[in-house]
Amino acid sequence: MAEELIIVSTPYVPGYKITKTMGFTWGLIVRSRGLGGNFIASLRTIFGGEIHEYSELLNQSRQQALDRMKEHAKAMGANAVISVDFDSSELGQSMTEVLACGTAVFVEKETAPASPVRLS
Repeated sequence: MAEELIIVSTPYVPGYKITKTMGFTWGLIVRSRGLGGNFIASLRTIFGGEIHEYSELLNQSRQQALDRMKEHAKAMGANAVISVDFDSSELGQSMTEVLACGTAVFVEKETAPASPVRLS
């Protein structure tokens, strides 16, 4: 079984050292809620509160963008992605774009014992 890709939002991976930087990696998806979902969501705006149809759409889109970013990073030869971030925007009146991006790197387990940081 292949080792899972390490994904972090920090510019480093605790306990690992970066031995090679592959470059920028991303996953992108553009999604639209169907006509029925848009109609139900528009009815919910009358009463206020969370619009579950759109929350679900964005959660699914975020996961798909992340999965695509992982595939791209693996194809580059990476075993980790650092500084991962998400961005989203609307296209037209019914489409949402979600982007997952980061830096694809190759990391190795740190063998040196941890040393304290000294501020002098």
